[in-house]
Amino acid sequence: MTVVFLLSLGGEYRAYKRLTRYDDAVISATVEQQYEKRKAERTYQVLKLRSEAGASFYMTAPAALRNLQGYGVRVWLRTDRLDFRHYLSGFFAHGAVDAVMPQRQWKFRAGEWFAAQHDEGRSGALFAALFTATPLPPALRTSLGQLGISHLLAISGFHLGLLSVLLFTLLRFPYRALQSRWFPWRNAHRDLFAVTAIILLGYALFLQLPPSVLRAFAMMLIGFFLYDRGLRLLSFQSLMIAAVLLIALWPRLLFSVGFWLSVAGVYYIFLFLHTFADRGKIFTFVGMHVWVYLMMLPIALAIFGTFSTLHPLSVLWTMLFIPFYPLALLLHAVGAGGVLDAPIVWILGLPVSAVRVETGWWLLISWGVLSLLALPSKTVKMLLPFLAAAVFVGAVYQVA
Repeated sequence: MTVVFLLSLGGEYRAYKRLTRYDDAVISATVEQQYEKRKAERTYQVLKLRSEAGASFYMTAPAALRNLQGYGVRVWLRTDRLDFRHYLSGFFAHGAVDAVMPQRQWKFRAGEWFAAQHDEGRSGALFAALFTATPLPPALRTSLGQLGISHLLAISGFHLGLLSVLLFTLLRFPYRALQSRWFPWRNAHRDLFAVTAIILLGYALFLQLPPSVLRAFAMMLIGFFLYDRGLRLLSFQSLMIAAVLLIALWPRLLFSVGFWLSVAGVYYIFLFLHTFADRGKIFTFVGMHVWVYLMMLPIALAIFGTFSTLHPLSVLWTMLFIPFYPLALLLHAVGAGGVLDAPIVWILGLPVSAVRVETGWWLLISWGVLSLLALPSKTVKMLLPFLAAAVFVGAVYQVA
């Protein structure tokens, strides 16, 4: 794995040296996000771009620039001050758009198709992001963060898991009919998993491989490999193997907040299932959602620093999202997605009293250490939810 990581890192370094060979460069990229910003009486556009080599970077543009989100562009960049670490993690560059390609990428065109089914702009942008991973407008992203439901819109293992169950169920009935007549010797689980995995891989490539989707897809493959061989499925080893493998192949993931949040969420799910094994289905379903919310809260506060009176309701919204997601997918598939506008507008219109919760990086670091110690230490494992509850009470006290 170390050799793979070094080879991948070497490839990234060669791409970095090509980009910074001269003080400036002209490269092809895709505009992933574009929004207006105002500072010191000056209004301008901020562009988030992704180069063909996979580097993410920001640049500013004149306020009059038309909407280029989803378009391929050729840009001129100043690269004389760019170091390798910022090249991997994302950087800001002085530059200008030199040319624009004639058509938007398929992902953004599909997002337009979903959004066109809605009369309400925020609802359309929300469902476009939910199904095609197109960026949300900054104001809507802020509202969702205050409600504590940003994770429901960022396509991750949660969504991939729901899709895999849906696909497996839909494919099972025609497969069984064909199997009983033409190939009864075949292993149904292996065949259905292979077809499901191929479809989900195509979907992940269509989404341009977001870090959380990469982690989830790798976990799914490793999980089925263990299951097919009668090995333990819900193991921390499988999570570690998936995370290390992905970082070895894509070193940029070391700097991806979304990737590490996704890994942390799965870690806490496994920790819950190992702590409260053999409990009833209702306790497991409700308890796991409450547990993950409390465990992720210190991390979310340390990184994003926002808490509101409605934030705890994200536990309820997450549970309701499980039946809502396939229903929304079905309605959009038949062109009737607009019927969901009313509940979405109602949720977005809820009065939110949000405050900035200052925690400092000490909370993130100490919570990470305690979370890792919870695996070998039963005492720390049982202490963890009480500490998380204390953080929750402190956040509620600040917003009350």
